[in-house]
Amino acid sequence: MIILDYKDARPIYEQVVEKFKFLILKGVLEKDEQMPSVRSLAVELSINPNTIQKAYAELERQGYIYAVKGRGNFISDSTGLLDERKEELKLRLKELYQEGKELGMVKADFVECLNRLDE
Repeated sequence: MIILDYKDARPIYEQVVEKFKFLILKGVLEKDEQMPSVRSLAVELSINPNTIQKAYAELERQGYIYAVKGRGNFISDSTGLLDERKEELKLRLKELYQEGKELGMVKADFVECLNRLDE
């Protein structure tokens, strides 16, 4: 389910957060589905349970999961989160477009780049 890249400069917990966010937004993990326990995921990934706890705390802070005392962590409804993520991407795209315009690129240049991505 999750593969860590030990050559990545980012902390392990950030990689865990990113992987779970991706799985949640893609619908692989569904609303109200139970997350793996901290201990079992730590054993599976061969990392410290505190690292998993930190990742789960960050996912909860961002609204991707919720905790039920004594039962574990569960996936939140990601509909709003997916829309929010799409808006973030649109904003980043707009910033890139503005930067490209400042460098002399025109809309056709961007369209050509996007068309080449599908090849």
